[in-house]
Amino acid sequence: MKPVSTILAAAFGALLFTPAQADFIDTRWSVVGFTGEAWFIDPQSVIGQSQTFNRGYAEGVFYNCDYAGQSSSYTPYDNDTFFTNPEFELFLPLREEMTLSSETLFVHRVTCEGGGNPAKRHVMYPFVTNEARKSAWYLFEGGVFSLYNP
Repeated sequence: MKPVSTILAAAFGALLFTPAQADFIDTRWSVVGFTGEAWFIDPQSVIGQSQTFNRGYAEGVFYNCDYAGQSSSYTPYDNDTFFTNPEFELFLPLREEMTLSSETLFVHRVTCEGGGNPAKRHVMYPFVTNEARKSAWYLFEGGVFSLYNP
């Protein structure tokens, strides 16, 4: 029995020190820029604020969910496929920044069921990350907000 427990302990320890996956969004993101045409929002009122995800909780300038049925999924895209998709054309001015040190982009959809209250149901899409894991981008209105995880 001792060898099995040793192997399990070693495997568990390795998991603790494994780097975060590229699909990882659970952290505090700081809004650092905006590219595009702001339709209704004043981008300067958003820059400098933050968006946090932590398991089933989210709080921030774009999206909130207080353990009310939050779930998320993502779709990986190779860089060329992402930028040729018409759905993501507003990201084109950021192509160089987004593909730096990354061959794959991850498009996340984060939803909050709202704890049974339809007025509290929310969706955050598309929230995009890359393999570098320090930057994210969020399409909102007519432009893209850039976020950074220091």
